[in-house]
Amino acid sequence: MKQTILILAANPKGTTPLRLDEEVREIDAGLERAKHRSEFVLEQKWAVRPRDIQRAMLDINPSIVHFSGHGTGEEGLVFEDETGSAKLVDGEALAELFKLFVPQVECVVLNGCYSEVQASAISQHVNYVIGMKKAIPDRAAIEFAVGFYDALGSGRPVEFAYKFGCTAIRLAGIPEQLTPILKKKPNIEEVMKISLPQEQLLGENELASELFQELNDSDREILTTLLIRSGRAEYSARRALCIKIGIEPNQLGFLRESTVTDFALQLIEYLHEIDDKEAFCKICNELEVVFKKGKCSADLKNIKSKLHCQ
Repeated sequence: MKQTILILAANPKGTTPLRLDEEVREIDAGLERAKHRSEFVLEQKWAVRPRDIQRAMLDINPSIVHFSGHGTGEEGLVFEDETGSAKLVDGEALAELFKLFVPQVECVVLNGCYSEVQASAISQHVNYVIGMKKAIPDRAAIEFAVGFYDALGSGRPVEFAYKFGCTAIRLAGIPEQLTPILKKKPNIEEVMKISLPQEQLLGENELASELFQELNDSDREILTTLLIRSGRAEYSARRALCIKIGIEPNQLGFLRESTVTDFALQLIEYLHEIDDKEAFCKICNELEVVFKKGKCSADLKNIKSKLHCQ
């Protein structure tokens, strides 16, 4: 079954010029050489106005929608009006539009700065939505997009493709691999599991167990908070912490210039991204030296239990 990718590009007058043509060209080239290239159709719409989005959704029936352009956070994504000037569309409006096309749309990629807000709104209806939690440079945006669609073209699922795109940023030597954020529709695992054939369900026990044990957002938030409070995220302690948990400090582009809060947040997200459970266990051990009693200690024990730490 073919999947149609709809690319919506907008770079209105008066906004910073973006290399959108290069991004789309590289995506197209990657899909052309992909192992499963016959399964994908790429459609492009340029200088997109809000009305153009509606018409494209009706006419093209995409399963993947990719936005290339500017984002402004809470105010919305930047499209164009009839004169070519900037026209903001907020996340709730986009979410209501995509809600009309469920379950046709499987994934939405918002490859624009500060688009995490819109991604969160859309993910209430769409299975997978990728947004950017801060400003993302042109080069990083292109590397992510190319990596993401290269992985999809090879037959990989969306979650793998997302991680592959983040890794592509890092391999390019750009310290922005933690900027893309994957949002999933609430209870998506349960919904997808129900839709599987019974015989496939019987073979999914091990995977289900792994998903159950995976650290959730709350667990990672706890570790981030305790890391900040412990003093281990202070600049003078960072290299020592990395060495203790088995991470080469020079691998972390955010080690030097980030604040204490940003370093803790990015380190925890990085370890989650590369699925380094051993490093997580070692961080818990480090934190237990500081937080020996009370709720903090109980939280750490709970997290270590999920990770099956020795």
